[in-house]
Amino acid sequence: MLFHIFSTLLQPLLENTKEKLSQFCHVPVRIAMVGKYVGLADSYLSVVKALLHACIACSLKPSIDWIAASDLEDESAKLTPKDHAAAWETLRNAECVLVPGGFGDRGVGGMILAAKYARENNIPYLGICLGMQISVIEFARSVGDFSSNTLFHFPDIGSRTHMGSTMRLGSRRTLFQTPDCVTSKLYRNAEYVDERHRHRYEVNPEAIGVLEEAGLKFVGKDETGKRMEILELPSHPFYVGVQFHPEFKSRPGRPSALFLGLILAATKQLEAYLNTHQNGC
Repeated sequence: MLFHIFSTLLQPLLENTKEKLSQFCHVPVRIAMVGKYVGLADSYLSVVKALLHACIACSLKPSIDWIAASDLEDESAKLTPKDHAAAWETLRNAECVLVPGGFGDRGVGGMILAAKYARENNIPYLGICLGMQISVIEFARSVGDFSSNTLFHFPDIGSRTHMGSTMRLGSRRTLFQTPDCVTSKLYRNAEYVDERHRHRYEVNPEAIGVLEEAGLKFVGKDETGKRMEILELPSHPFYVGVQFHPEFKSRPGRPSALFLGLILAATKQLEAYLNTHQNGC
């Protein structure tokens, strides 16, 4: 009974999505997905769906190029030169770069190289969770004398003996620190957003002053002002990192604001979109 009701309610939306896909979504946009688990694509299923939702909203077809982060690293050039060359060729042909979440240090060096390439070449970049932390590491290494140990800390969230208790989980509020930033405009000039979290490490508040002085801006923070939630690089067309997971709330017909921003930036439509939606329309 409930299944029938939900199916009836969802049918118009699904039909509209199928119609738009068949009629308009022929032009591809190349997205480099640089991650740890690319051999198991379902690991990033929510991210893939969020990209699809954003592309449909722009009448585009997502063309996701999977890049194993470790293939970008210098060690790969020695051990697997063909994979290394192919990974870099794929990255250079991408219209935007996305580094999703993950755990552990495998592939981190390759992700840092991808973030560096995107930053230095003005390629739209979205870093999610670990991807945000990657952008902080890369920026700090490029502009100042930092060690990774001073950039991040492990806040006292809960039990260190029970599984999950050391993680910051669930929907949490992020307050925009200024309306004059890309992410605030993408969220229709909202004062705050509630997004879902799943992480342990966070940017060390003691490092913020030096990072911002060098040009990186933390435009979203939690209600205490001590947790960094959103970063931007104002000198870049679209260089955004978020500690939360915006893909979890993306839906057909209601794409995630940040995924939409990434696709718009990749196709040179972001500025026009923001100018059109300045009043939250």
